[in-house]
Amino acid sequence: MGRIKIRNAFVITMTGKEAVIPCGDIYITNDIISFVGNSGEDIQEFQPDQVIDAHGMVAMPGFINCHTHAAMTLLRSYADDMPLMEWLSERIWPLEDRLTAEDVYWGTMLCILEMIKSGTTTFADMYFFMDEVAKAVEQTGIRASLSRGMIGNGPTAQLALDQTDEFVTKWKGAANGRITTMVGPHATFTCPPDYLQKVMAVADKHGVGVHIHVAETRPEADDIRKQYGKTPVQYLHDVGILNFPVLAAHCVHVSQDDIKILKEKNVGVAHNPESNMKLASGIAPVPQMLAEGINVALGTDGAASNNNLDMMEEMRSAALLHKVNTYDPTTIPSYQALEMATRNGGKVLGINDIGVIKQGCKADIILIDFEKPHLYPRHDVVAHTVYAAQSSDVDTVIIDGKVIMRQGKVLTMDEKSIMENVQRCANRLVGKKK
Repeated sequence: MGRIKIRNAFVITMTGKEAVIPCGDIYITNDIISFVGNSGEDIQEFQPDQVIDAHGMVAMPGFINCHTHAAMTLLRSYADDMPLMEWLSERIWPLEDRLTAEDVYWGTMLCILEMIKSGTTTFADMYFFMDEVAKAVEQTGIRASLSRGMIGNGPTAQLALDQTDEFVTKWKGAANGRITTMVGPHATFTCPPDYLQKVMAVADKHGVGVHIHVAETRPEADDIRKQYGKTPVQYLHDVGILNFPVLAAHCVHVSQDDIKILKEKNVGVAHNPESNMKLASGIAPVPQMLAEGINVALGTDGAASNNNLDMMEEMRSAALLHKVNTYDPTTIPSYQALEMATRNGGKVLGINDIGVIKQGCKADIILIDFEKPHLYPRHDVVAHTVYAAQSSDVDTVIIDGKVIMRQGKVLTMDEKSIMENVQRCANRLVGKKK
């Protein structure tokens, strides 16, 4: 590793609404932020190995995508404009049955490439062939929380438990700590109580949290009520899952009582507005959850139901969706949307030293080029970042103290090779010839 000085940046630290530095410097020592303050303010001698002049740029924490299925980039636009259960059962699951380890590797590489280029520095993934996902994370320099998806009422139920045990043993804390792990029971409607007991045993053995889909659709919620006489959140509470650190994806169809449970159990929620809109799953009561003090972060979901992995677009959609849904333009103001895309993500994933630019925290930083027509005049830089900036404005990405992308070029990946291999894998999956 080494030492990097970022100078002359407009710094959005995410340590408070007013904690911005109009002209600031950031020092990085190895993988840690060792100084952040006004340019020329530091009295300590710092001899950088590399200096990045960020004049005209905004420095902020990298985006944290708290719910993905990375390799589903292979299925992007394969099955659009369908209801969720039909989409899953008739198109997605049959094709996923044909996926190989190589497919998952290249699909994940494409996902990571897209995320890095749009400023995402950490993502939370639930899928299978997770060794290949971890290898891609290790090679590319990104940070990730990884879980092997488990369907408890299917033929691979025990295999998924065994593979989860092996995966967490092998990869927890790997890649200089960039890889963290969770267990990944798919959802309430695919994981009966006896299976969730086995899942909890694995989580307890390894001291890890749980990544699970919760109350994504109305039919799912209705089915759980018919089967167990309770809501999906109550079901998970009574089984005991919520006694673990939980990353709950979606939480669209939740009641006020459910929200109280989520708050009481300190459950982290990954809000996926664009996927929920596209699949017509509904609108999660995010303003109510935030008002209760629940940690709500953002996720894109997989590229098959979004259809991109653009966190700038996701936070803008989150802010606008809830404004129109509540008929209140003050709902989810720009700074709160930015919190959901950054700092809240670190909390939800249980990684407390990311999502902020602060001395002693991990050096996961992006630089956004504000020398663009759509970012003038600069009345409010935070609002511009949420409402006006585009993912293509991301110039530089630093993860774990290493420059991963500079001037829009990803330094750890071969873009052309990745896209060619993804197309080859996708053609095979759907039976297309070259």
